[in-house]
Amino acid sequence: MSESSEARTRRRWINFGELVAVAALLVSAAGVWINWKDQDKRDVDRSTRVVEQKQSIPLVLRGHVENDGKRMEISPLESTHALESLKLTVAGTTLDLGSDGDLDASDLDTVLKARDKELKGNHSVPVRIDARYVELGDERSAHGTYQLRYRWDGGGLFGGHSVRLTGLSRS
Repeated sequence: MSESSEARTRRRWINFGELVAVAALLVSAAGVWINWKDQDKRDVDRSTRVVEQKQSIPLVLRGHVENDGKRMEISPLESTHALESLKLTVAGTTLDLGSDGDLDASDLDTVLKARDKELKGNHSVPVRIDARYVELGDERSAHGTYQLRYRWDGGGLFGGHSVRLTGLSRS
């Protein structure tokens, strides 16, 4: 059985059409692959860098008693805080401690004259502390209420009372 020339021509065009379709498929696949490779490079160039930003830490103060309670150093608990100024308000009187935070018992003694009649022993008084400090290069301010603990010593026949500082705690 011999094929007609018309059938042979048609079969040739079908084979040619299949070759063109396969070639188009290869060109499309190459284009997709090139685009995918370029996308990876663009993603690397455009990648978002996440920079760790330190969070602000609230100011918390501690009191370190020195010289048998005659002096107390009030300083930040966190080492990244640096005091610029510190003010204590005790019973309506403001004491400016400056940037070193040193509180002398004699300063507190003058403020607590109204409480001079208290018995010997441990006592506490609420104090408001206003602070200006530097954290991570930024100036900040904070305030809080603390309990200043003290005790009265002395009070014999000929001597008066004297205040000794014993501690500082957050209210």
